[in-house]
Amino acid sequence: MSTSTPVKTNAVAAKGLWKAYGSGEAQVVALRDVSVEFASGAFTAIMGPSGSGKSTLMHCLAGLDTTDRGTVSIGDTALTGLGDKALTKLRRDKIGFIFQQFNLLPTLTAEENITLPAAIAGSKADPAWVKRIIDTLDLADRLDHKPTELSGGQQQRVACARALASRPEVVFADEPTGNLDTRSGAEVLSFLRTSVDEFDQTIVMVTHDPNAAAYADRVVFLADGQVVEDMDDPTADSVIDKMKHFEELVAAAQVKES
Repeated sequence: MSTSTPVKTNAVAAKGLWKAYGSGEAQVVALRDVSVEFASGAFTAIMGPSGSGKSTLMHCLAGLDTTDRGTVSIGDTALTGLGDKALTKLRRDKIGFIFQQFNLLPTLTAEENITLPAAIAGSKADPAWVKRIIDTLDLADRLDHKPTELSGGQQQRVACARALASRPEVVFADEPTGNLDTRSGAEVLSFLRTSVDEFDQTIVMVTHDPNAAAYADRVVFLADGQVVEDMDDPTADSVIDKMKHFEELVAAAQVKES
């Protein structure tokens, strides 16, 4: 009796996204007809030069910003057309966030910061699940500490635990190692990798760092608001090599568009 390998579904999907800021001659088009999918249980990095649209794309995917045209779905739920209340509930129930600035509340302990989203939602995070995350991140002896009593790396690990505490369908990480030293950054990236491999978590990470991107299963490259390349099994060297030829990728995308 043969068994088939289960097909991975998409945790996030975008189709035909357009996003512009401003109007008239001052208008800046941040996204140009972007269609991209992110598989469940995978780690994807989004890269591109400054102004390429990578942060705008992440914000639109996460429901933090609206699109001018196109559709975004988280699992089976379409974000397009959802009201503020429904969007807030979706972000709370299905999405985790990790930011460059940590965004921890200074008056709360590490443990209180980790369980805060569940408390706001009026629910309680699964204690066994939270303990597993805390143990994996080596935070058990830091739970009573306030953010100011923690190093930058420890604060970001608390932020990671908070993002995963509710078992979201997808975690969006925006330059999660941008404020960390090399060692602390590697610890955070290793945990994100572990969360995919062991917890079947879905991670979508914006980064400018080829070494960070090498932890991912796949890299989506943006330039001038368009997806110009899609790379599987990245290494730091292969990402650097791709970025050296960005002008060629952009020119090819412009030819294709015309």
